[in-house]
Amino acid sequence: YTKIWQFANIFGCTIGESCTIGSYVEITDDVIIGNNVTISSHSFICSLVTIEENVFVGHGVMTVNDLHPPSYKRTGSKKGWKPTLIKKGAIIGSNATLLPVIIGKNAEIGAGSVVTKDVPDNCIVAGNPAKIIKNKEDK
Repeated sequence: YTKIWQFANIFGCTIGESCTIGSYVEITDDVIIGNNVTISSHSFICSLVTIEENVFVGHGVMTVNDLHPPSYKRTGSKKGWKPTLIKKGAIIGSNATLLPVIIGKNAEIGAGSVVTKDVPDNCIVAGNPAKIIKNKEDK
């Protein structure tokens, strides 16, 4: 079963099985969350985010879909909004900010990182802006 803790705001999204959604998390419409996902407290998952299975999202993680806010208030259109994809097995460290990007399979995002570019599979990134610090496949 999926557990959603108190004070979470959940709107028009799809949440898989065996997930944990922490307190004070907000998940907006047009979000898809796979099975076995943990989203820790105080995180914001905005529209157009897809999170595949077995992903861990740390505390206070922010996703961004609007690169020129508040575009909807100015234009009445969400045409400029862009999607984010977090692939299977990824780990997102606490207080990371994800702009519209693709986070690869089994990738790890360091705490406090600002991710402005796609992250390849099996890579560890950190910093502001986030940069690759290690490929987990390298020996």
